[in-house]
Amino acid sequence: MGRQDGRMAIRPKDTRPHVIVVEDEQFQRETLVDFLHENGFRPSGVESGLALRKLVEKDPPALVLLDLRLPGGEDGFALARFLRERSRRVGIIMLTASSDTVDQVVGLETGADDYIAKPYESRALLARMKAVLRRAGGPEAATPGARVRMGKCLLDLKTRRMTALSGEDVPLRAGEFELLKLFAENPNRPLSRDWLLETTSHREMEAFDRAIDIRILRIRRKIEADPARPTSIRTVRGAGYMFVPPDD
Repeated sequence: MGRQDGRMAIRPKDTRPHVIVVEDEQFQRETLVDFLHENGFRPSGVESGLALRKLVEKDPPALVLLDLRLPGGEDGFALARFLRERSRRVGIIMLTASSDTVDQVVGLETGADDYIAKPYESRALLARMKAVLRRAGGPEAATPGARVRMGKCLLDLKTRRMTALSGEDVPLRAGEFELLKLFAENPNRPLSRDWLLETTSHREMEAFDRAIDIRILRIRRKIEADPARPTSIRTVRGAGYMFVPPDD
């Protein structure tokens, strides 16, 4: 029984983006979950960092809405680090009652894509979610052999060469290529100076913490149409730098 024409019924796959809401206040959590369900998402609500970690292992999310202040001694900063270490593609938006600029900067440095202070307007949150999902869920920039447009140049991640759009080779130092590769792998995401230095140098932090700024200056001279007004590698005040792919 339970079979018709010799075939088992196949349940169609749910293709809606999985969004995890991390919020310890039950009413707020359930209200947001209901809103997301009505707007085309597959939401799950959890009340703690422990519950988030367990759910992520079973059902990886496309996006996490992360309350900054949680009970049990674990806050949103620690959870953002966990999520970002696990996946570079998962979208992370921090929701918090705090409007402190320091919290916003720390949130971005720990891997969050966006930061929204409570109270927020539901439709504004929805727009921010869709923007983060477009960035996080788009084609991977750093696929083998991919050529990534960066300003007035093209970076070939397979051959480690950069050429101007007019065809001329643009010389790159090894450290400059490693830095550009990181930007290509993380478009539209603020990256902190410390993280960039640690990741590209493969060593402990040195006293010379302006090394990244000097590399960025050299890179901008090569890829920007106007290095004094950069549009490709942008400075994010208090957070670091961000690669913004061209629209065209």
